[in-house]
Amino acid sequence: MFKHTVLSLFLVILFAGSVSNSQAMLPVQLAQVYDADTADEISHYLVSEKYDGIRAIWTGEQLLTRNGHVIHAPDWFTHPLPKVWLDGELWTERQDFSGVSSIVRTQIADDAAWRKVRYMVFDMPAKGLAFDERYNNYSTLINALNLPHLKAVKQQRFTTNHALSQYLDTLVKNGAEGVMLHLATASHQSGRSSALLKLKPYFDDEAVVIGHLPGKGKYTNQLGALQVKNKQGIVFKIGSGFSDEERANPPAIGTVITYKYHGFTKHGLPRFASFLRIRNDL
Repeated sequence: MFKHTVLSLFLVILFAGSVSNSQAMLPVQLAQVYDADTADEISHYLVSEKYDGIRAIWTGEQLLTRNGHVIHAPDWFTHPLPKVWLDGELWTERQDFSGVSSIVRTQIADDAAWRKVRYMVFDMPAKGLAFDERYNNYSTLINALNLPHLKAVKQQRFTTNHALSQYLDTLVKNGAEGVMLHLATASHQSGRSSALLKLKPYFDDEAVVIGHLPGKGKYTNQLGALQVKNKQGIVFKIGSGFSDEERANPPAIGTVITYKYHGFTKHGLPRFASFLRIRNDL
């Protein structure tokens, strides 16, 4: 009884500053790429694992993609969520983006499949609050709710670039995509923000499929490579990173894909470009 009363009072306090945010449909904060030359001191950030799932906004009433499309989750998944704005990733496990994507994109929720999904919350936007305060709020709230499918993403501080690098290396070796850095003192900002940074062992970007190039040898009569155009207008080929199923049924022309690369060649082309996934949320 005492625990329930404390939780109720905590929610009332939070709602006073957060429900208005949900009703106003705050724009989503998007990350920039971490650059050691321009970023603040590492100790100024709270750092967490980057979960490779589907970005999901809980408005207090609806679960939406970052572009405002309704996510058709089961009632048991959304009904117990708090009446407060949350931001996070729908996630199953490391290196399972395609799996969680197929679950989340269905118009009729597959109850058994959704049992695998966790809502990994990494922010609870509230006007005027710094991120370290928002982290404390969402951690306290989610831990008190104690729901098996609702998890508070853990944030931690590092004092040196070396310590951060070691943390990143450990995560990546265990299948993680990278890390996110939240400037601890920053308030929530809409759009692409330097207060939120992503750090991966590789770069990634989006491109539009403009052609299919035939395969040879073992890939005869299948996809050999995609011809794509990125946001900078550069046309190039992507011939790796595809599963056998994706080579047999490649992304359609006009589809937006995400690719990874390791810097640029002297001609300005993405070096070692490799297919990652179709961007279903765009």
